[in-house]
Order: sequence, then structure tokens, then C-alpha cells
Amino acid sequence: MDLLVRARTGDHQAVEELCARYLPRLGRWAHGRLPSSSRRLLDTEDLVQDVLIKAVRHVETFQPRHEGAFAGYIRQILLNRLRDEGRKGRRHPHLASIEDEHVDEGPSPLESAIGKDALERYEAALERLKPQDRELVIARVELGFSAAEIAAEFGKPTPAAAHMAVSRALVKLAEEISRG
Repeated sequence: MDLLVRARTGDHQAVEELCARYLPRLGRWAHGRLPSSSRRLLDTEDLVQDVLIKAVRHVETFQPRHEGAFAGYIRQILLNRLRDEGRKGRRHPHLASIEDEHVDEGPSPLESAIGKDALERYEAALERLKPQDRELVIARVELGFSAAEIAAEFGKPTPAAAHMAVSRALVKLAEEISRG
């Protein structure tokens, strides 16, 4: 939170630290989520960097409502951008001829549909969680924060307390997934 406050006041070192902290995590989270129709024109790393730069430019107007809100804010911006890229790809599909000797080694359409369905159930369940639980899950599962980093980011007294809070949030997420 201190880093975010410093960045909001125009501290360039704090902005650089925010970028250094979130760029690799957002890159890992976004990896493979960029629609294949957009991959030929846009690299995931470029997309993540663009989103992070835009978020940091507007950091002075960001109003954190709770610990970890900035991570959720950036993730939501990135998710929206990924969805926009998917819509662009559907509006302007890339047409190519397929030769018989080119065999797709990737997942079958059924496997892709099952994966997409699971991701949609996960995203829907995540939205039904309380904001604090949602941010804990995102920080640990999607952004790869350690227990110590979560403790610092969310104001938990110890890494063990952060681990327990994440565990409880994951149980709530599993319950929401099974309900949905």
C-alpha cells in the first residue's frame, strides 16, 4: 500500500517498483489467454506492458478500497483488454488454407471447449466472492505472490496468517465453483 501511495504522489521510483513487481506476474497470468487470432499481430508481453503502462499513468486517480485492490484493478484491465482482442479477432478473422500434411498437435475442439467451460466457471465463481477473498485468490493463484508478499500486500501480521487467509478464500472459491 505504501508503494501505491508513493506512486500516486508522483514518486517515479515507486512507479518503477510497481512495474517491476507486477510485469512478470501479469505476464505469467496472461500467457496463453491471448486469443490465437490475435497472437500473430500482438505479443502477450507487449499487451501486458501496454496495460501496465496505462494503469500506472492513471495511478493518481486510482482509489484503493482495500489491501490488494491494485492487483485486482490491473488484472481486470488486462482481462478486459484480452476480451477486446478476442472480439477483434472474431470481427476480422484470419483466413488461411490448411494443407493436408499440417496436423494440429494442439488440443481438440472438445478439449478446448472443456477448458473454456472450466475457465468460465472459475471466473464466474471468482466474481461471486467477497472482494478481499477474490483479491487473495488472484494474488496467490494467478499472480503467484508468496505468502510473505501476500502478508505485506494485504496487511496480514505473518506469512502464516496470509497462507490461512488464502486457504479460506480458496475453499470459498471451490464452494462457489461447485454451486455454479
